[in-house]
Amino acid sequence: MSTKRLNHQLVILMVVILTISACAPAATQAPTAEASAATAAPVATEPAAAEPVTLTYLVDDSEANQASAKALADAYTALHPNVTINVESRPGGTEGDNIVKTRLATGEMTDIFWYNSGSLLQALNPSDTLIDLSNEPFIDNIVESFLPTVSQNGGVFGVPSQTAMGGGILYNKKIYADLGLSVPTTWAEFEANNEAIKAAGIAPLIATYDGTSTWTSQLFVLADYYNVEQAYPTFAADYTANKAKYATIPEANAGFDHLQEAFEKNWYQPDYATTTFEQGLQLLADGEGAHYPMLTFALSTIAANSPDKVNDIGFFAVPGMDATKNGTTIWMPAATYIPKTTKNPDVAKDFLGFIASTAGVDALNAAVAPTGPYVIKGATLPDSVLPAVKDVAAYIEAGKSAPALEFLSPIKGPSLEQICIAVGTGQINAATAATDYDEDVKKQAQQLGLPGWDN
Repeated sequence: MSTKRLNHQLVILMVVILTISACAPAATQAPTAEASAATAAPVATEPAAAEPVTLTYLVDDSEANQASAKALADAYTALHPNVTINVESRPGGTEGDNIVKTRLATGEMTDIFWYNSGSLLQALNPSDTLIDLSNEPFIDNIVESFLPTVSQNGGVFGVPSQTAMGGGILYNKKIYADLGLSVPTTWAEFEANNEAIKAAGIAPLIATYDGTSTWTSQLFVLADYYNVEQAYPTFAADYTANKAKYATIPEANAGFDHLQEAFEKNWYQPDYATTTFEQGLQLLADGEGAHYPMLTFALSTIAANSPDKVNDIGFFAVPGMDATKNGTTIWMPAATYIPKTTKNPDVAKDFLGFIASTAGVDALNAAVAPTGPYVIKGATLPDSVLPAVKDVAAYIEAGKSAPALEFLSPIKGPSLEQICIAVGTGQINAATAATDYDEDVKKQAQQLGLPGWDN
């Protein structure tokens, strides 16, 4: 899937969701002409099974994702009172990845589970471990640009379970207004803003390196991909073919440079090594930190915990070196999957069909603040969409966005978050980190059996 095509599709999606009415038709209404494609696979109106059935649903422990999963489960079981869905919790980051892999390997996975799309899914060997959904009618409800991110060997294995997301910098707009700052479009402007914020006695940058939140350390590297692609348009293909390295391409190494600079210039809050993800969001909302490199899914947590402050939060792209090439990196949604070990595949598929429908989107909208565009055909966002989501939409509408590397290549080294923390805490420098990550990537590419990685 080319970047140009994906950007085009995301632009179309955002134009639709920002201009049509937020009143999506109920699942049992007759579809309009415009929505007929979206309702090709209507939500089931008959019970999924006559006898009582219980599904278990493993979801990471972030507040937003737990709320989303429970909202989908509650809405589905209201339609199917014979079905019970028990939402279970697991940690995020590397610990959570290991739990998912172990439970799949041992045959102890829940009936359904929530997990990343893109390269991380490939590491689960979905063709061997998950149920193929490619022949299910509800797959037609999903925007085509999403499907490659949950596919392998011709099979489709998951349905999107949240919105797409912008990856960049969440920032406190009140701090910017108080200090007379403007949104930076170059890294030099970002550096100047950070120094002004630091001089005002506020932490310029929030980092959350607590053991439960190590995944957050990666954002400066991952969200900088738009800038990498602008400088090196064939990076994704060359990287996958073992022809491009982080250590030898300055633009690819820039994310590690940013982490080193932040440590050396003391931009982080004092206790960043033990701060959790949720605590970091609170610091941002309270104005105790000005910037947080993050995905926009985090907005729903701010909306839940600080509803009076969420409109003070904006979004901008990780700045590059050239203001004329400023743009943002986009993440596709996480998905819900069915392991082959489930004892209730038909009911599980019916639930995934509900998730991949406008009725499922309505359930999500009622429970959590949307943090980006949906990739369900015919889905709409409420009129009260958050300001930071509008900031992301502006990049997409302007054609200034690109998917994250993990959606263009099957390779993502499993040790990236630990490497980023080592840089962000001053244990290693950026050059060493890039070399270490190239080795990490090599191991994963060889495990995946990709051509060109034999030595």
